[in-house]
Amino acid sequence: MELRCITQAQVESLGIPISEVMRVVEEGWVLKGQGKVEMPAKIGIHPRKDCYIHAMPCWIGGEVDTCGMKWVSGFPPNLQKQMPYNIGLFVLTDSDDGHMKAVIDANWITSWRTGAASGICAKHIADPDSDTIAMIGLGTQGRTNTVALLEALPKLRNIRVYDPLASQVARYTDFIRPFLKGQEIVPCESIQETVKGADVVVTCAPILNDPKRTVRSEWLKKDMLAIAVDYDSSYDADVMTGGTTFVCDDLHQYLWTQEEGAYFQKGYPVKEQITGDMGQVCAGIVKPARTGRRGAVLMGIASHDVMTARLIYKKACELNLGTIIDF
Repeated sequence: MELRCITQAQVESLGIPISEVMRVVEEGWVLKGQGKVEMPAKIGIHPRKDCYIHAMPCWIGGEVDTCGMKWVSGFPPNLQKQMPYNIGLFVLTDSDDGHMKAVIDANWITSWRTGAASGICAKHIADPDSDTIAMIGLGTQGRTNTVALLEALPKLRNIRVYDPLASQVARYTDFIRPFLKGQEIVPCESIQETVKGADVVVTCAPILNDPKRTVRSEWLKKDMLAIAVDYDSSYDADVMTGGTTFVCDDLHQYLWTQEEGAYFQKGYPVKEQITGDMGQVCAGIVKPARTGRRGAVLMGIASHDVMTARLIYKKACELNLGTIIDF
């Protein structure tokens, strides 16, 4: 049997736009909402404080009929070593006979499917007239989330940004500049200044077991969308519980993680306070409010990885890209 190995550089050479990643991520969410996805909550080990390694398997049925698993780490100390926060591999597996079809570098997958998920969330829950966003954390996730929001919010004009590492602002700006169409990047000196007046706020801080939450509800507009891609590390709990809508990317995974006791403690929404998950939203089963304070926790789910890896694999095969190994 042949195994196609695709490196990060080869994935990047495909030039896949965020619009395509958003399309397949939303397709996966729709299938999940329709009950056509088998996806256990991701399990993990924690070899160092605030560091994790997760296993994320998933099968997506319907016409997609594709399965695979991502093995991914998140190590905050890597940022001080000029190393990626996330490092991982994805294994794409044939649904008929179980043979492995491809091994794909997962860094690009993780980065861009995470941004795409926020873009789809904004598409369904943000005010479509939103013109100002705030980005807290300007590393890889901050950059891809910004690109996705530029795609999702056609009236976006102002991008307010903050990172505790001042050097990140220049790197972020250099990365985002080619995607801008007249929008302005506004560097800020504090989180409070950054979120002031924003229609959408996205937090992309390192995920911590015992976070010191830094985004206060009183700093935010009453009519806005707060998206957390960093679990419960940034927002005060009442940002998520005190509004008109709270959604997560996967209800089972959120509740399972909460019950394990490491995350979503100290006032974060419990089952009765959850409007629904994004699979239900995308499938039209749940209709979230689009006014008032809206909150979303997007932990990152395996269906996004499978759909993005499937997209990469198809394009790589068309171009005969990657190294073929017989095994």
